[in-house]
Amino acid sequence: MAVSGVKEFEIKADPETVMKAVAAVDRLPEWSSAHKKITIESTHDDGRPHRVRMAVSILGINDEQVVDYTFEGDDKVTWTLVESGQQNQQDGSYVLTPTDGGTKVTFELTIDPKIPLPGFLVKKAQKTALETASKGLTKFVENF
Repeated sequence: MAVSGVKEFEIKADPETVMKAVAAVDRLPEWSSAHKKITIESTHDDGRPHRVRMAVSILGINDEQVVDYTFEGDDKVTWTLVESGQQNQQDGSYVLTPTDGGTKVTFELTIDPKIPLPGFLVKKAQKTALETASKGLTKFVENF
């Protein structure tokens, strides 16, 4: 059963700075406790990551995932799951919108686990990911 969620938050930095932090996927473990190891397997022509392999652990479930990233300037980044031992689907995005005080970030995430898990556990994992994205990314950008 796939679940989707959205989290909006503001970061006191311009969209270009926020996107630079988001694009630094090799540094994900610094602000996301779920990400244990990151390997960038390929990059786009501009040097931003394209295919990324990551070791992830959330709520005691360990997984190795491969995701493909697509960037739309400094406004949007999306990723799609290519391989995973634990998920059928994972699609996510960050949309960055300039504000008077910085950048509004809209984070969307859809996950579909392969193994049947209780709905509350899937929703808890998703909530953890959404909270990590808002709090962890905000703190990371402020110190970037």
